[in-house]
Amino acid sequence: MLTNPPERCGELDVKDRIEKNLDSILGGIIIMNIIAWIILGLLAGAIAKWIFPGHQGGGFIATMFLGIIGAFIGGTLMTFIRTGTLQLAGASLSIPGVFVAVLGAIIAIWLWGLINRG
Repeated sequence: MLTNPPERCGELDVKDRIEKNLDSILGGIIIMNIIAWIILGLLAGAIAKWIFPGHQGGGFIATMFLGIIGAFIGGTLMTFIRTGTLQLAGASLSIPGVFVAVLGAIIAIWLWGLINRG
């Protein structure tokens, strides 16, 4: 009679090892995505503030959030223009993605100005 089933490899079976490896890989991908969103947000927010006339205020964190919000606005609008469906989408960390995120951030600055005026 076998004491250990054939799929056992030491203390962890094959399934546990695969799950452990996938968890570490996915964790790394999630961290890299967060870093990419922060970089995209800072870049797009800074460029949008530089292009848009007037004083917007806000510091480092506000600029980053402005760019991230702009990436979602721009990504959603580009998806709507391309497919005709309205779904939440974000721009990627690429040259076209930065362009779309900057356009979205300019729209966000404009909308924020409309809200604060009234």
